[in-house]
Order: sequence, then C-alpha cells, then structure tokens
Amino acid sequence: MQTEARVGVVVEGGGHRALSSGHAGGAGALDGGARSYSSHHPQQQQQQLQHQPQIGTVAHLISGGVAGAVSKTCTAPLARLTILFQVQGMHSDVATLRKASIWHEASRVVHEEGFRAFWRGNLVTIAHRLPYSSISFYAYERYKNFLQLVPGLDKHRDSVSADVCVRLFGGGLAGITAASMTYPLDLVRTRLAAQTNTMYYRGISHALYAICRDEGIRGLYKGLGATLLGVGPNIAISYSVYETLRSHWQVERPYDSPVLVSLACGSLSGVASSTVTFPLDLVRRRKQLEGAAGRACVYKSGIFGTLRHIIRTEGFRGLYRGIMPEYYKVVPGVGIVFMTYETLKSIMAGMSSVDD
Repeated sequence: MQTEARVGVVVEGGGHRALSSGHAGGAGALDGGARSYSSHHPQQQQQQLQHQPQIGTVAHLISGGVAGAVSKTCTAPLARLTILFQVQGMHSDVATLRKASIWHEASRVVHEEGFRAFWRGNLVTIAHRLPYSSISFYAYERYKNFLQLVPGLDKHRDSVSADVCVRLFGGGLAGITAASMTYPLDLVRTRLAAQTNTMYYRGISHALYAICRDEGIRGLYKGLGATLLGVGPNIAISYSVYETLRSHWQVERPYDSPVLVSLACGSLSGVASSTVTFPLDLVRRRKQLEGAAGRACVYKSGIFGTLRHIIRTEGFRGLYRGIMPEYYKVVPGVGIVFMTYETLKSIMAGMSSVDD
C-alpha cells in the first residue's frame, strides 16, 4: 500500500508535530528535526514553534482524512492509469506494451469507457482513507511512546539521531498496522480500477462478496506480503525526507509560506519513496489481481519469485512499468495532501481560538 501508506502516515507526521508541541516534554518530529539548529537560530526556532497551529486529536484526524480524500479525488485519473500500466504485463504480449504511452492509454479509457471511468474505484479509496488515517495516527503515537521507553534510548533523548530513529520505526510500524487492518479495501480498489470493458465487480460490497465466494477469506489479503515488505521502507524514506527538508527550510527561511513549504517537501518526499519502492508496489498490484474474475494465476511463487519472473519475461524495465504516471500523480498528490492538511489545521486552530 505504497502511496496510501505514504500519504496517510506522512500527513499524520505533521499532526504529531503540532500535537507534541502542545505538551510539556513532548518529543515532536518538528522539535527533533530542528533541534540541532536551535542553538544557532534561537529566535527563528521560537517563532517557528509559536506559529504551529494548536488543535486537538479529533481535528487532526478530520484534517488528515479530508486531505487524503481531496488528494485522491484530484489525482484519481493518474492513479488509475498507474494501475492499468502496472498490470498490463500479466496477460498481455510484452512486445505490444513497449508501444504504450500515457496519452494513448488515457485516450483509450475515454473512448471505450467514458471520462467518468478515470474515477473508477475512487469511492472505495475515500472510504479507505478515514480508517487508515485514524489507525495510523493512533498507532504512531502509541509506537512512538513505546519506543521512547526502550532501555538506553532515554539517555539520548536530546540526540537528533535517536529522535530520527523513533520517527522512522514508529512511522514504519504505524504504516504496517494501518495497512494490515484496512487491506481488503485496498485490494477491492485495485480490482475495481483494473476493470476495463468487462465489469465483473459491480461495486464495493459486490466485490467483497465475490472475492470471498470465489477465493475465500484469504483472497481479501492477496499481496499483503509485498505490501508489508514495502510499506515500512516507503514510509521511512518519505517521512524522513519530508521532516528533514521541512526542518531545514523552516529554520533557514522561517517566513516562507507553510503551505508552499509543505507542497515542495511533500512532493520531493513522494518522488524519493516511490522511486525506491515502486517494484514492490508493482508486485503488490499483480498479486492483488491473481485469480480475479476467474482468470488463471500467473505467478506461482512468492514475492521474490514474482520479481524474478517479471525481470525474466519483461526485463528490468518491467519492474518500473507505470512509474511515469506515478510520478505525475505523486508530485501533485502528496503536495495537495500537505497543502490541504496544513490549511485545515490553520482554519481549525483559528476557529478554536475564536471559541476560547
């Protein structure tokens, strides 16, 4: 669940920064990321912390969920194109795939399925966003508190490296937890988005019923191994890149717009994490479609066997099939998430101050 995990947990990272800064002794990600610079820029650091929006947990959850839904809806056409490219190699002649292009595939979708088909599966994506954001937010806080109790780590509480380790492990574990608990919705979304002219699954409830009927309960968790293997490093890379860039930027240029800073740093973190973990995301998609709609299984082995099969039949480039629409999706998608999230936090913080 690469993109979903990245957006869900990295967005929550912004929430933890504001939340932690509101508690005495909190080890917030922003505090940890900028701590090494505070001795050189005490005034800028103080201004930065004073301008962080202070809102409660429920407001954070609402902000994260709405931000994810807005981002997914805006980038749904590119997300569907990514899935269509990723699964083409399963049942298609590889020689014909080299001729495919984003524009050609987009034109085919409009001509054969209609413009609304670009948003096929987006409803289940939005339905997946709220529980995923809630679980990842709650799990991150719990894991972070637990990791800070690890023997020996409390002695290095003021160390930047220790704080980074807590963020990385906490974010990775939170992503794995949220991905596992909401995985069936992710699988249904993939199968709905991968349908073209033949509509085997008629909606979310029908897809869940048909998968359980045809493949058993275990069918709802096809590809979970690739998801869990990739979600940890994906979130760790995205989370650390975002936090590092944002901390540097805000310390060096404290008066820049928080929205623009979030947009730039979020987009770069998305590109970095997608590049490293895209092959596992491709394996996940193909595993999710194994046996769908009664079709024959293509990959008889596990994750690494599937990777070898793809390289043997499609070449190394086959591991990055669909990477371009993924890039086009990640840059605006993650940027929209952070922009929407920071904007909603500011609005809710303003409403809270008015009520007080």
